[in-house]
Amino acid sequence: MISTTTATTVDLATLRQHLLDLFCDVAYREGDFVLSSGQRSTYYINGKQVTLHPWGAVAVGRILLPLIPTDTPAVAGLTLGADPMVTAVSVVAAYTGRSIAALIVRKEAKGHGTQAYIEGLTLPANSPVTVLEDVVTTGQSALKAVERLQQAGYKVDRIIALIDRQQGGAELYQQHGLHFETVFTIQDLQTRSAELRAIVSTP
Repeated sequence: MISTTTATTVDLATLRQHLLDLFCDVAYREGDFVLSSGQRSTYYINGKQVTLHPWGAVAVGRILLPLIPTDTPAVAGLTLGADPMVTAVSVVAAYTGRSIAALIVRKEAKGHGTQAYIEGLTLPANSPVTVLEDVVTTGQSALKAVERLQQAGYKVDRIIALIDRQQGGAELYQQHGLHFETVFTIQDLQTRSAELRAIVSTP
């Protein structure tokens, strides 16, 4: 297993492979599950097991940072899944000399104080913001974040995910004119998971 120290220095291709292995090890499970969308599934991916992992967060920040346009002053996402992701990207960016703020989009407006939907720095109107998501299924969660940010006056036309379950999210984003990128697909995860199981079971 790659260490936190190595995660900060290893090349991105190697880091990407180690991140995929970490997803297989701690986040991917097979069984009978009900997703947040209400759909039933034979597998479940708990992205927070990776994004809150000591070196998983470093890996996520390093791998996502090159995918974010250089003129982007902030990354954002719907709480709770995107919270560690936007933080990781912001911190990793700072170490490279880039200034990228982390914005957290609430599911419901705060019930006191400013009653804001968005937590974080207030940026100039029309500032470009990239939305992050850990696992995309139908795409509704990230789309909700996009809409909240656009209502706040920001320019949002890009969503980046760690894993796409390929169950309609990409098509939904295309319908809304949003550019979508994903680090891994569900096929990547399932193929690698099967390979790792085969290695373990080999005498």
